[in-house]
Amino acid sequence: MKTEAYSPGLEGVIAGITHISNVDPDRNSLMYRGYDICDLSEQSTFEEVAFLLLKGKLPTAQEFDAFKQELIQERALPQQVLETLKSFPKDAHPMDTLRTGAALLALHDSEVTDNSTEANIRKAIRLTAKFPTLIGATHRFAQGQQPIAPDASLNLADNFLYMLTGQKPDPFVGKIMDVSLICYAEHGFNASTFSARVTASTLSDLHSAIVSAIGTLKGPLHGGANEEAMKMLLEVPSVDQAEAYIKDALATKKKIMGFGHREYKTGDPRASILKAYGRELGERLGQPQWSAMADIIEDTMLREKGLHPNVDFPTAYIYYMMGLPINIYTPIFAVARITGWSANVIEQLENNRLFRPKAAYEGPRHRDYTPLANRG
Repeated sequence: MKTEAYSPGLEGVIAGITHISNVDPDRNSLMYRGYDICDLSEQSTFEEVAFLLLKGKLPTAQEFDAFKQELIQERALPQQVLETLKSFPKDAHPMDTLRTGAALLALHDSEVTDNSTEANIRKAIRLTAKFPTLIGATHRFAQGQQPIAPDASLNLADNFLYMLTGQKPDPFVGKIMDVSLICYAEHGFNASTFSARVTASTLSDLHSAIVSAIGTLKGPLHGGANEEAMKMLLEVPSVDQAEAYIKDALATKKKIMGFGHREYKTGDPRASILKAYGRELGERLGQPQWSAMADIIEDTMLREKGLHPNVDFPTAYIYYMMGLPINIYTPIFAVARITGWSANVIEQLENNRLFRPKAAYEGPRHRDYTPLANRG
């Protein structure tokens, strides 16, 4: 029997039209609303990129000031949400607490069922503002500490680091966090964004779509790759033994996380941006071994497997040098990607069609039914 065309993982299948971002494998580039990620990471801020993704254009100075103030005003969590977060098991993974926290926020949002573009933008702004507070609070509770209240004098990236560590970050460290959030903000129809759009296509609500996306992002083949990449780096005995370690891992079929990409075949531009920052951060902190080790691993992977690093590889050791616990690397990804997810949900609902792909059935056919009493 003839089987219809099938693309495992939907690779190469066009599932929709978007105006939000463009991953161009031929040019090895990433564009947000037509703006190159290299220009945005060098000249913009995460808040400005959030405005761009959610509202489709770069803001004027007046619009930007109003947007920043709105984000600052929306940072606080409802008291009932905080009390619930405090009751979570201390050993729960932060992606699980983030997923549950996002669902809790839906219960306290008066516009949760309003799917108009205007309401969804307002909800997206609230979620963008609250995700760092939610992650910071659950992290502090897990350490047996009280959450740190948001600081209105700090931008989103600096305030996020402050709520996690209790220390206002060095300006260069804050800049790197801001750049990493820009790089993680949006990336086409990736797995978590696609799951958000599928949920939205049923005419469910924005919060439900975001919860779907968080669950998808948790997987180590998607957002969890940065956590696994750092765990791997910590297993490498020394810089001198990095090549041998990778060769042995490849020989034993161990997957090296943070390398390769479905779209980019000659290098992820986000990885190049963050690699440079990681090298300078290591020099400033007296920890040059991470970049040195990364260089050897990258050379080995390119020579042995033809694979380049993706964005998750440099962010792994960058966040580690910042002193951040490994289990919140993927939630940091979500702090950024909430903007892209929300933009995609809004776009989906503005020209909606329910996702309902076909499956190629290859199971048994025309089997005779035997009553239960007659089955030996």
